[in-house]
Amino acid sequence: MISTPFVYLFVLALVATGFHTLEKKTDFTFLKYIPAVVLIYAFSMFLASMHVFEYNEEINAIYKLTKINLLPSMLFLMLLQVDLRHFFKLGKSLIIAYILALVSLACGFIIVSILFDFNYEMASAFGALAGSWMGGTANMIAVGSALEVSQEAFGYALVVDSVNYTLWVMLMLFLVPFAKYFNRFTKSNASVATLGAVGCACSMGAKRYWLLIVLALIISFVSQFLATHVEFISSTTTIVLLASFFGILGSFTRLSTINGSSEVATSMLYMIIALIGSKAVFDSFSDVGIYVFAGFIILLIHAFLMVLGAKIFKLDLFSIAVASLANIGGVASAPILAAAYNKSLVSVGVMMAIMGYLIGTFGGLLVGSILQSFSSPF
Repeated sequence: MISTPFVYLFVLALVATGFHTLEKKTDFTFLKYIPAVVLIYAFSMFLASMHVFEYNEEINAIYKLTKINLLPSMLFLMLLQVDLRHFFKLGKSLIIAYILALVSLACGFIIVSILFDFNYEMASAFGALAGSWMGGTANMIAVGSALEVSQEAFGYALVVDSVNYTLWVMLMLFLVPFAKYFNRFTKSNASVATLGAVGCACSMGAKRYWLLIVLALIISFVSQFLATHVEFISSTTTIVLLASFFGILGSFTRLSTINGSSEVATSMLYMIIALIGSKAVFDSFSDVGIYVFAGFIILLIHAFLMVLGAKIFKLDLFSIAVASLANIGGVASAPILAAAYNKSLVSVGVMMAIMGYLIGTFGGLLVGSILQSFSSPF
């Protein structure tokens, strides 16, 4: 049994590194459908269920300290990639499709929470899921932390995210050959704007990695310090909002040109996922099927409203499909779908997905708050 904080963190870091390396360096088919974040969470949860970790006072303290410092650091680095100028160059149809995706997902979450009569805990968990489906896993963690989602409920949300995301990606790719029929139905002219390369192509050295890490930790310290003096709703929510605000400010400076912020943020994300998994209990997922079904209903409502909006605004299939997957799948899958239509449109998928880093946290917090207000007490 592991009882020291150093070994506890070392094992979790080893788990995160191992599955990340497996995803990047191998061609295993199952990794295309089960992302590294799910495997990291599942294996950490397995270790916890096998009582590998002794949750003494020292380990509990290092868990809280590591998570509260990495969370704002990750958010700051993640948002450095956002460039609003590129987003507004996408063109009218793509921007309408993106807004339509956000609104339809929010409606889906609200309707399903009422239909399934979520209790407060699951309403909070689906609020975290909304953060993921409007942004990405990093937003999911940020929203989940702000809404104080338990490790077990977060596990539900992560499983729902993984299962429904996989099905949604396959559906979006399946529909590509039918674009001309859909465009005829919506009477779209199918003209889509293209962008140049998004992001910095400069080489990334060790000095820049350390610069990003140190800067991110400084932002984490400042966010936590300010949160002790100015608090919105809760301390964690305030820290999340402040770190996001600093990240948005940083995206307008030369910091946005320093390549590598995404890689460092991803490393922090995987470590946080491992930490959360290490506190979960394996036998708490017996009823996950009903929540996976609830997630599927959310996607059906989302799809119906997207098609309805496409008909009203005369949008093409590419616009609504990439906007949808940019929210639900993020930067890992939206560019792939865009390339399936035309390789010159990859940057469009990247830009829409990156915008999710900005929208996901705020959108997830808003939706989560609404779900909590509608939830039953038990």
